[in-house]
Amino acid sequence: MPTRTALLAGATGLVGRGILAGLLADPQVTDVHTLGRRDDHTPHPKLAHHRVDFAALPPLPAVDEVYLALGTTIKVAGSRPAFRAVDYEANLAVAKAALSAGARRLGLVSAMGADAHSSVFYNRVKGELEDALGALGYEGLVIARPSFLHGDRSSLGQPERGGEKLALRISTWLRPVIPANYRSIHAGDVAAALLRTVPTAKGRCVLLSGEMRRD
Repeated sequence: MPTRTALLAGATGLVGRGILAGLLADPQVTDVHTLGRRDDHTPHPKLAHHRVDFAALPPLPAVDEVYLALGTTIKVAGSRPAFRAVDYEANLAVAKAALSAGARRLGLVSAMGADAHSSVFYNRVKGELEDALGALGYEGLVIARPSFLHGDRSSLGQPERGGEKLALRISTWLRPVIPANYRSIHAGDVAAALLRTVPTAKGRCVLLSGEMRRD
């Protein structure tokens, strides 16, 4: 089987952590490059971390595929412009730089409800990013639109998201009557779905929670 090299932005997040683990465990992936604002000293023979300023990215190493898992909340970011700088501008900058570095396929962690015309700011930014990525000309674009994520945020040093926590409880209580695409989903399932789909993707593919869930 042919070997591949991969780039990941957002390796410290819930889904990004799963993507990184999967890439490092995949014998067909020879090199994994991660991007972040801080140093990362995770030891692995095929892992190279690059500390970067997402607003002024340097030329990136040659890669075959790129995974975008950068994300925040307006509460954490502090303002709408700061949120957009991460969820839209940083992700798009990485996608453009990776394309210039030879990447042919891209996997994105988006969100259920992403729509460039949405009246909800969060969903609108997510949708605008999806559209911008679709216009770049990648051979394969895989968009994961998970519903509410569950996973151990505390182990990552991330604050719990109040709305997400409430939604997870409701989803658990009402699981039998909630449509599959609206049920909460484990971050690991989202990561696994992207890792399965991106390497052979052709055109644009949208994955909803019902398709990604493994339980």
